[in-house]
Amino acid sequence: MIEVRNLSIGYRNGKRKTCIASCIDARIDDGRLCCLTGRNGTGKSTLLRTLAGLLPPLSGSVTAGCDGTLPISIAEASDSGKSRLVSIVLTGHTDTGLLKVRDVVGFGRIPYSGILGKLSCQDKLAVDRAIRLVGIEDLEHKDIDCLSDGEYQKVMIAKALAQETPVILLDEPSAFLDWPSKHELMDLLVRLAHEHGKTILLSSHDLDIIRDRADVYWTMARTDGNCILRQSDRLPSEMP
Repeated sequence: MIEVRNLSIGYRNGKRKTCIASCIDARIDDGRLCCLTGRNGTGKSTLLRTLAGLLPPLSGSVTAGCDGTLPISIAEASDSGKSRLVSIVLTGHTDTGLLKVRDVVGFGRIPYSGILGKLSCQDKLAVDRAIRLVGIEDLEHKDIDCLSDGEYQKVMIAKALAQETPVILLDEPSAFLDWPSKHELMDLLVRLAHEHGKTILLSSHDLDIIRDRADVYWTMARTDGNCILRQSDRLPSEMP
């Protein structure tokens, strides 16, 4: 699960704080898929980065955990602790050099294998499972730079799965994908949440793709000069 209480998000520049959204209270339970929507500039990416621990909250708390364990504060967790709780898939390609798909998926095991990246038998099994779950067995020995956008997104999701975190965050994962690939990606995320117990939160502007596919909807909206978050089990008919 992941839960936020009285959360304010934004940026710090020395002693100066720039608040983008505040008073956020929301929760996603195990095995649930949540879609985060809202107009540009309402703070969706900032929220995801704060939930992942890449940005510190201006105030409030973010806790994460899995069934049977006590929730842990993301802000107070060590880097290793964060990377075992939450994985994040960001928009766009990163410079991975001349690597094979399997090597990139293997990076998800760094929280367990260390920075040197020597994979144990257990690590290799986790990589195998992730590749199989996402259905990219035919790609694992290809160069990462030779993949289509849709294939690349699947590899990044497999990397997040290999990380074996209870929570997976995705920032616009369907951006730049063709229509069939968008549907295929959503089917995969639904399956990972419902069949494998992952807590998944993704941001998206593709309302037709996510409509009636998620268990929970978070909507970022601007009101009175501030951005707020609304939680519902239905997607709004239009963005506020």
